[in-house]
Amino acid sequence: MEWKVYSESLDFADKVEPYLYAEEEKNSLFIGVLGQIKTGRYEDYFLATVEDEGELVAACLMTPPYPLELLIFKQIPDIEKFIVGQLVDSEVEVNGVGGEQETAYVFADAWVAQTGDSVKVRMNQGLLRIDSLNKGWEKSEGTWKVASKKEASLLEQWFMDFHRETGLPLYTAAENKRKIENFIEEKEIYVWEVDGEVVSSMKKSRPSRHGISISFVYTPEEHRGKGYAKTLVAEVTEELLLEFDFVLLYTDLQNPASNKIYQEIGYEEIANPVELLFEKK
Repeated sequence: MEWKVYSESLDFADKVEPYLYAEEEKNSLFIGVLGQIKTGRYEDYFLATVEDEGELVAACLMTPPYPLELLIFKQIPDIEKFIVGQLVDSEVEVNGVGGEQETAYVFADAWVAQTGDSVKVRMNQGLLRIDSLNKGWEKSEGTWKVASKKEASLLEQWFMDFHRETGLPLYTAAENKRKIENFIEEKEIYVWEVDGEVVSSMKKSRPSRHGISISFVYTPEEHRGKGYAKTLVAEVTEELLLEFDFVLLYTDLQNPASNKIYQEIGYEEIANPVELLFEKK
């Protein structure tokens, strides 16, 4: 097997995108983050491939502080162990792995065997897809709008709270502020407003050729249980489906309440990826 690390994202994309788009929806996270790297939204990233007899068999992508995303296109004995060896020998810092469950767990076992780290599950995820909205769901009061600069400080706090509650890596205050400013400038964040008060948020992200994902679905505790997030997600999803064939959403399967509201409006689970974190002993 041949290991290759890429410094140029466009060269990496030329190599892997034909394989990624063979299963566009299931590879949407990898496709979307790669797209953000290509447009300069990440300065720090790691890209690598594995080839066997000239055939692409695996691809790795990482944007610290997020875990390594690993895709295996063709199963070869000990391929995960081979990748771990290359990463360890090159002293690449890896704090976890995400992807299809069997691949992630086999990689994690190999990582633990070589490094002595321990491993824990950060999130057992459901990848949900929707092509059209269900009818008959109950709408909450209020209306949605694209977030503007006047909501920036509120969204900065919510974005920090969202990361803290979901266990995602926390940004510094400056990084958090910069990200929200960028999201607002790119018109990616939507909010739900009731009587002039913003009560819930979501954002669109990682568009691919035929689909787009949503994330940062957040309602502060004092406004929960009133259907605001469900209605916001439903109405913006309907808007996005005017442009895209499908919309995707990653959810925590340990949170039955959120999964229920997504299913009520028409989202269906299509895959069960996992994110594992490594901890030094």
